[in-house]
Amino acid sequence: MFDLIIRGGTIVDGTGAARFRGDIAVRGGRIARIAPTIDEAAAEVIDATGRVVTPGFVDIHTHYDGQVSWDDLLEPTSGHGVTTIVMGNCGVGFAPVRPGREEWLVQLMEGVEDIPGTALHEGITWSWETFPEYLDAVASRHYSMDVAAYVPHASVRAYVMGDRGARNEAATPDDIEAMGRIVREAREAGAVGFSTSRTLNHKARDGEPVPGTFAALDELQGMADALVAAGGGLFEVAPQGLEFDRPVFLGEVDWMAGLAERSGLPVTFAMLQNELNADSWREALDVVDRVNDEGGRMHPQIAARPFGMMIGWDGYHFFSKRPTFMDLASKLSMPELRAELRRGDVKARILAETDAPADPTKQFDGIGAFMQMSVDKMYAMGTPPDYEPGPELLVSNMAKANGQDSLSFAYDLLNEDDGRAFLMLPFFNYVGGSQDAIYEMLQHPATVSGLSDGGAHVRMICDASIPTYVLTHWARDRRRGPKLTLEQAVKVQTHDTANVVGFHDRGVLAEGKKADINIIDMDALTLGFPHAEDDLPAGGTRLLQTATGYVATIVNGVVTRRNGADTGARPGRLVRA
Repeated sequence: MFDLIIRGGTIVDGTGAARFRGDIAVRGGRIARIAPTIDEAAAEVIDATGRVVTPGFVDIHTHYDGQVSWDDLLEPTSGHGVTTIVMGNCGVGFAPVRPGREEWLVQLMEGVEDIPGTALHEGITWSWETFPEYLDAVASRHYSMDVAAYVPHASVRAYVMGDRGARNEAATPDDIEAMGRIVREAREAGAVGFSTSRTLNHKARDGEPVPGTFAALDELQGMADALVAAGGGLFEVAPQGLEFDRPVFLGEVDWMAGLAERSGLPVTFAMLQNELNADSWREALDVVDRVNDEGGRMHPQIAARPFGMMIGWDGYHFFSKRPTFMDLASKLSMPELRAELRRGDVKARILAETDAPADPTKQFDGIGAFMQMSVDKMYAMGTPPDYEPGPELLVSNMAKANGQDSLSFAYDLLNEDDGRAFLMLPFFNYVGGSQDAIYEMLQHPATVSGLSDGGAHVRMICDASIPTYVLTHWARDRRRGPKLTLEQAVKVQTHDTANVVGFHDRGVLAEGKKADINIIDMDALTLGFPHAEDDLPAGGTRLLQTATGYVATIVNGVVTRRNGADTGARPGRLVRA
């Protein structure tokens, strides 16, 4: 007798092979049989007729390092068909940590990943010092999905070098040897790899760049050697120059290529298109192709939709430093504030004011001034949200067509839907107002769909919904260019992401593999509009985005969500490498 049989579904197995109709039987958390029909008995049978059956999605770029200590559901990621996550990206995390240095790690994560420090302080129960102890703490809990982690460079550097490491001073040979021991120990305890950040956009709350930002090549090679000594692992990088500086970015790609060739490790790094150097990503792929053709493994992580931020009253917006807004926000609840902002006299006062000075101790406190200068690059998102809007939805074009000032018109747009509307400001992957570059990236055999940042930038984005978007936009709805096949859209976030991390027991539907499965009504699959909830510890606000159309999500053979709703089952475990 089987535990579960999924009958009559259209199976898209994650390998890229053509879909087929069949049944899937599950026993003991594994796929026991796949056949055209399975007539034996099961404790539960799910009729998947007319539905698509896929592997569970593997999201390799999240920041749930703190959230795993207080939250076993791990939303919003768990609502988008994801059955395995990898956290500890971008060189930041919460282990190892010297006793008494916990606050420093909190302010680092708060600065780099825009997670409220108050939520981290209240939510995290510190019960570890070393990275193996951190993994043991994670392993003691059960989750809605499987969880894995990188060992983060910043934490390792600060643990070994103290303030010297935090200030990005050069590491000595002894420092490198000590850091290498920690990385090896972490890998042997189950870390899936090592992560580091080199982008100048990643700064702690105190304004200091992330430890490791300026690490010399001998330090990076030392960390790679430690992974090799412990049996391997993925080397993850948030590179410098990615934003605008082509020579710096391509220089980063060159040293990563050298590291991949010398060490034999798989190397993954963020790759985005920017408007100042719109084709530098293609040059990076030329290097990737050369290395991979010679037996190396380089895998750029790409964002499957424009990479930027959402602008709304519930998050960041133009007017946060206008005196009238600041006064109202200090006294009113959010519903009351939205109502007040719809008054014409309030709008007139806010638009007539100048910004108060930004507080340098508060991240993004002065971002409103930047937004005001970028209004000609913003789009109305619409309902349902449109992530590939045409020029007619540019705020500046809409304002001109209505004979209004752009900023005044943007104010009115934020007041739509009773003040719950959002504008979209794409920083990357939207040069020329199209996602054509993303299409090319998704088609490349070495790239993987990542950069969802689940758990991070909680008032700015909700890119944890990207796995659903890959299906709705790229496999079904796109109108302004070519689409992916459904088989491609599934493969890039199942087989490909699992394979790059070394998770060879999942990511495809095959006999003997883990029973991590989605059953999806593709006709009904829909992304909800982003909305804010004050559900983080200490009442912290975050943006969430739900999805409808997931008939069931199954983790380790257990149904964790039915028709989009959490079942309460927690079969997810720590995945040790």
